[in-house]
Amino acid sequence: MPHKPNIVFILADDMGYGDFGMFHPNIHCTPALDNLAGESICFTHQYTASPVCNPSRAALLTGRYPHRTGSIDTLEWHGLERLALREVTLADVLQQAGYRTGLVGKWHLGSFDPRYSPTRRGFDEAVCFRGGMHDYYDWRIEYNDRPVRGDGRYLTDVWTEEAVSFIERQSQEQPFFLHVTYNAPHTPLQVPEEMLQPYLAIPGLSNGAAHVYAMIERMDRGIQRIIESLEKSGFRENTILIFTSDNGPDLSSDGEWSKDRFNCQFHGAKGTVYEGGIRVPLLLSWLAGGLGGGTTFNENAHFTDWFPTLLAMANVPMPDYLDGRMIDGINLFPAISGQKSAENPRRFWQWNRYTPLVECNAAVRDGDWKLVRPAIQEAMQVPDIEWLRVSMYQYEYFLENDIFRTDPDRTVPTPPQPELYNLREDPLETTNLAMRFPNVVSTLTAHLEQWFASVEADRRTILEN
Repeated sequence: MPHKPNIVFILADDMGYGDFGMFHPNIHCTPALDNLAGESICFTHQYTASPVCNPSRAALLTGRYPHRTGSIDTLEWHGLERLALREVTLADVLQQAGYRTGLVGKWHLGSFDPRYSPTRRGFDEAVCFRGGMHDYYDWRIEYNDRPVRGDGRYLTDVWTEEAVSFIERQSQEQPFFLHVTYNAPHTPLQVPEEMLQPYLAIPGLSNGAAHVYAMIERMDRGIQRIIESLEKSGFRENTILIFTSDNGPDLSSDGEWSKDRFNCQFHGAKGTVYEGGIRVPLLLSWLAGGLGGGTTFNENAHFTDWFPTLLAMANVPMPDYLDGRMIDGINLFPAISGQKSAENPRRFWQWNRYTPLVECNAAVRDGDWKLVRPAIQEAMQVPDIEWLRVSMYQYEYFLENDIFRTDPDRTVPTPPQPELYNLREDPLETTNLAMRFPNVVSTLTAHLEQWFASVEADRRTILEN
């Protein structure tokens, strides 16, 4: 058994609380995850760093708010998903500390340009696609930067096989960090027919929701195989095993989804800074560390926290080569292990298309209070969305022609008024208290604007260099 624990961090794509089978009487799509929940610490207030994919992933790997890292939007044909080359990743630090590091799955932190490959961001091995979404059969993935085209296998199964292979090749003498980033249940809605038919037979379940639950079940089977591989290889006891999702469920891509895909009654979904878009399930198990047993952790946690927390759990010091970069996350390990009470700092979110706007789709949580700046629809649109298909199926186009460097023209109208919620009394964000507590609105708005100015100043230094 290595002195330092192994780390297996599994990340789903667009999976919410309500996608767990345990919340449904007749949908049993997550038996492995439901069982893992009984052996884990279940985080009840885990927040992502963004309501969409890559900004959350950037924060997870750096401990920094997405804007600071340059990874602000999902549009790889504009390069807006790129994790700035100056950033230090969790994989970088663990690699320097003697870990063998591997990535399997979706990357979405730098497409087309080899400088942004995961093999240059701290991962010894990487089997991945580097964009934001991908076909599950007609795929183009990279094995350590070598492109390989689809061979008929279902992509979720490919990720499972590669994750198991990585585990089976590891030694008891060297700790490892494996980041498994399934793209399920992200669109396109594709799944083997034998998985789909039982869900189509459930009365009242739409075709879209049936696909989603079938895709999740296929991923769940893969997670069970990963756990079994850890057990068979003798790693399970001293492995920190984490499962979570990068943002809330997508209820907008297919009109069928919203009417019967359950989201535990949270307000909002993927793309919004309401609870349904940024609050996600997280399971953590570390048997050798005494963490698990079906307990709950009810304090606020944020994706930026996992960089300092996992380093502390692995007894790896914070690196001295951050060169003044601010780590926004906090070390949760003392609170998780019961050594002291959890800190509860303010948390912030903001996301829109192209250049960020503080008055659009932004939020701050301070204690029980949460201020929301609702989305401005004109700032959420993608007029050049046709290039998404090119990035998925004609990847070489951008290798030859480079990305787009300017934003499309847009006119942004006057933003909606801020909204205010007390999450202790109203966790589903049903009652806007802004008119009753104008002083709280004013104070939180000032905090949000100060934060935004700070992170945007960091982002601008990337653009200037």
